[in-house]
Amino acid sequence: MKKLSDTYKKLGIGFTFPIVIRDANGWDTYYENGTGDLGKYEYDANGNQTYSENSTGFWSKREYDTNGNRTYYENSKGYWWRREYDSKGNETYFENVNGEKRGTPPSQPCAGKVIEVDGKKYKLTEL
Repeated sequence: MKKLSDTYKKLGIGFTFPIVIRDANGWDTYYENGTGDLGKYEYDANGNQTYSENSTGFWSKREYDTNGNRTYYENSKGYWWRREYDSKGNETYFENVNGEKRGTPPSQPCAGKVIEVDGKKYKLTEL
């Protein structure tokens, strides 16, 4: 990730550290200090951090359900996990990249999927 301070220097714009940029909601979207540490951040409409990246190139992504429960996480090192919750916020399912699974897997709708039987393809429809 390119440093904003490098751009400021190139354009002759004066600045001091730390450089902090916030969005209209007041959430930090960029941070850089004088020792070379920096971060980039993104948020959803509810203020949940959905993306972050740092000066080493490490990044992570997150997803949330409508109740603000974190339902998905992945990072640049290949690690990921997925969770589902019931209406009371209790975890009902978990799985991760290491093959760990607990709870009841969510049902997957079959409508629109294609299957093949004896060389013929069929598209499933919901009744």
